Amino acid sequence: MGGMSAPTPPPETDVTNPDFWVRVGEVALDVGLKALNVVVVIAVSVLLAWLLRFVIRRVVGRIVNGAKSKANVDDTQALERSPLSAVRLVQRTRTLGSILQNIVNVAVVVIALVLIAGIVAPDILASLTLLTAAIGAGLGFGAQNIVKDVLNGIFIVAEDQIGIGDVVDVGLATGVVEYVSVRITHVRDVNGTLWYVRNGEITRIGNMSQGWSRVIVDLAVPADADVGEVESAMLGAAQTLTKDPKWRTRIIEQPEIWGLESVSGDALVIRIVLKTRANAKDDVARELRMRLKRAIEELGLKIPQLNSIVLSGPEGAQRVRGANPPRTRPNPVTPERPVWKPRRKRAAAEDAGGKDTGAKDTGASSKAPKTPPAPPTPPAERATGKPAPGSPEEPGA
Repeated sequence: MGGMSAPTPPPETDVTNPDFWVRVGEVALDVGLKALNVVVVIAVSVLLAWLLRFVIRRVVGRIVNGAKSKANVDDTQALERSPLSAVRLVQRTRTLGSILQNIVNVAVVVIALVLIAGIVAPDILASLTLLTAAIGAGLGFGAQNIVKDVLNGIFIVAEDQIGIGDVVDVGLATGVVEYVSVRITHVRDVNGTLWYVRNGEITRIGNMSQGWSRVIVDLAVPADADVGEVESAMLGAAQTLTKDPKWRTRIIEQPEIWGLESVSGDALVIRIVLKTRANAKDDVARELRMRLKRAIEELGLKIPQLNSIVLSGPEGAQRVRGANPPRTRPNPVTPERPVWKPRRKRAAAEDAGGKDTGAKDTGASSKAPKTPPAPPTPPAERATGKPAPGSPEEPGA
């Protein structure tokens, strides 16, 4: 018993064995290389994502600035008052830019995770094949609504079906579009309620802010009124509106009389229509009603009924005054650089301008008629305040 020696440690854990330190070095080197590869993958992914987002922002910025420069405005909100109406291009470009940035972020993160998993555990991808199939099946059944929302949202934005500030009817809600994302659209109705509409649930879109609109006014006059005279007065009032400098830019075509719409025992209903810009329909309709009322009153007729009829769509969908579209971030246009002139040329130009001005003043003063000086007052008149003897003011002279 006393002659037994201490147990010998196995070669794998024997610190005195040179092979132990060789294996430790190999493990440390392997771990270090994997860590370095992971760091490189993360750095490259971050750099690639930043570069792609930078390119997307530059492209979006160039398109937005180009639209502003053509419209000669400094803010995208002013594009609505621009003849070019390029605000839709700006909104769609910014929305597509945000969608592309989100897609870039998701794609880069997924690719980076796959690469990191392959570096850390090369066999994990093969072992996760069954799990990946299960996840794919779950996504196919459970997340199909999300995929449907995303795909539908991309097509809605790319095809310019909806833009921020549009008055739309999407079936589920009607009002002003305040926000469009890749999955959800925000619509605020006339009562101020904000509706969150999933893009996948949108099956039809009625956009009342694209192209043109038609103002339809049905005017009721007494049954014994002269229809021809009333139609002439209505057409004259509408034509006067189209020639008004304040309103002619909002009107697209000349007014039309569609004739007698209905006949009853108390009134005759005559319809007049006017084609306007989409965003000016309500304003033009109000002004047209006022002018028609005055024209009928000038004929000495009483108006039994005066209303506006919309052929289709919800009533009052465009009367959203309190829900204006959100103001976009100011993005001023680069001002034009002034033309540089040498100092000598500027001084010469100023001297020439001063000489020309002085010459003009001198010429003008030389051409002015000269007034003869008044004769001096005699001393006697200055002293007494009476005309001196022999002067023209003396009586009897």
